[in-house]
Amino acid sequence: MKNTVEFFFDCSSPWTYLAFEGIQVNLVDIDIVWRPILVGGIFNSINPSVYVSRENPISQKVSYHAKDLQDWASRRAVIIGNPKPFPVNSVKAMRGAFFAIEEGLLVEYARAIFRRYWSDLEDISSDSVLKSVTQEVGLDTTEFFRKINLDLYKEKLRKNTDELISRQGYGSPTMFLNGSEMFFGNDRIDMLMWRISENKDRREDAL
Repeated sequence: MKNTVEFFFDCSSPWTYLAFEGIQVNLVDIDIVWRPILVGGIFNSINPSVYVSRENPISQKVSYHAKDLQDWASRRAVIIGNPKPFPVNSVKAMRGAFFAIEEGLLVEYARAIFRRYWSDLEDISSDSVLKSVTQEVGLDTTEFFRKINLDLYKEKLRKNTDELISRQGYGSPTMFLNGSEMFFGNDRIDMLMWRISENKDRREDAL
């Protein structure tokens, strides 16, 4: 029996890029449900300390954070640079993720958005960049821009964001195993996989 992992994500987060790549190495026993969110909406609502720490950085922590991020980037075999602007307005990109899901191209689309922002240092709030991404992954460009401006797609993004908050989530990436147990952060993928393995062993022992 496969496990279901809901993956709540915003492409504006470097740690989410790492988790996005990391979780796809372990797909044998997993069905992933991709859940686009707007992480800035979460910070504004329940986690404003993120902004405080950005305004009052601790130099030692900033230095180690940069090293840790690059260590993880090497492990995941991706490039993470210092994009401008940061933070970026990812609203259009994340609304577009719903269209990509409908078209069966979420992985290709999200990977392209992550790469354009974090590796190529392009502004993913720009219509020209989004247009280029749609062409790269095979999405209908006209339909993409039409849909991301619909109230329906705006509501989809708000609904996912509000749902994550209601389920005690506070950032990106957040994962839920089989609808209940929450795991937060790129560095919790190993724990998630351990839990899946543990649950499998328990089922086998019960037979």
